[in-house]
Amino acid sequence: MSAFRFVLAKKAEHSIATMCRVLVVSRSGYHAWATRKLSARAREDARLSARIEVLHRRGRGVYGSPRIWSDLVLEDGERISRKRVERLMRQAGLSGLIVKKWKSTTVRVPGVRVADDLLDRQFAAGAPNRCWVADITYLRTWEGWLYLVAVQDLFYRRIVGWSIDSHMRTDLVTDALQMALAHRRPDRGLIWHSDQGSQFVSLAFGQQARAAGIAQSMGSKGDCFDNAVAESFFATLKKELIHRRSWPTKAELRTEVFDYIEVFYNRQRRHRTLGQISPAEFEHRTLMTDGASLAASRLASPNKIMFTAPTASAVA
Repeated sequence: MSAFRFVLAKKAEHSIATMCRVLVVSRSGYHAWATRKLSARAREDARLSARIEVLHRRGRGVYGSPRIWSDLVLEDGERISRKRVERLMRQAGLSGLIVKKWKSTTVRVPGVRVADDLLDRQFAAGAPNRCWVADITYLRTWEGWLYLVAVQDLFYRRIVGWSIDSHMRTDLVTDALQMALAHRRPDRGLIWHSDQGSQFVSLAFGQQARAAGIAQSMGSKGDCFDNAVAESFFATLKKELIHRRSWPTKAELRTEVFDYIEVFYNRQRRHRTLGQISPAEFEHRTLMTDGASLAASRLASPNKIMFTAPTASAVA
């Protein structure tokens, strides 16, 4: 920020004469600059900066320049370069959030046979409700820990089921499974991919998965890249919600997790893998293209939409 811009920004708080003396600039020079007519580009920068601040607030302060640029181009129809958006955000002190280093939270059961890895890090599905990925993470509050399991559809990248509680018993994951099954009603043959956590290898979960016609898949021990999409979602959740403040109560955090998943992530947040649109919008466009109604996503059938083997890794 130039000296004159600083004086203009702070003139309501301090004397112009005092600031000019401290900054070693002339008062006449400042007044000449302040009354000078702005160039067309400067006026356009000011207009864009105001809009960028609105979009950044609407995105809950988590969007960096790529998603802000997408908002401007896809939503507002602006013709603007990404570098200009980066510059204007930098000048306004706006930025996205930085992901913290990954840390393993998997609790394994020694000596228990686990499922084969059916994905082999190929995180692309050719149809909805053909492959779901799931994982568990820890969330800290002043009242103690909460544990969250989330189930994500690899085609829509939507969170189709989730559960949060104060314990890590098996019903934490079976509740998320039942929520996903009730909401999406997939056909038999669905792949459920997870790590080797004790909840996913438990007898109760295995029985419910088999009863629903689900084929379990698990990555190797201690390798976050074998379940990279699920890990990516939790990294995003923590960056954009959990780590931005402390959480005094479990009830408050539960409410905010619900709002983040069901309102923001699934319905509003732009997703890079989906061409910078939200999972709900991607689902809607896909179904409209196929001549189906939005509710039909819960009844997706391999007889209508063929599943094709993924050819490239695509992590959110």
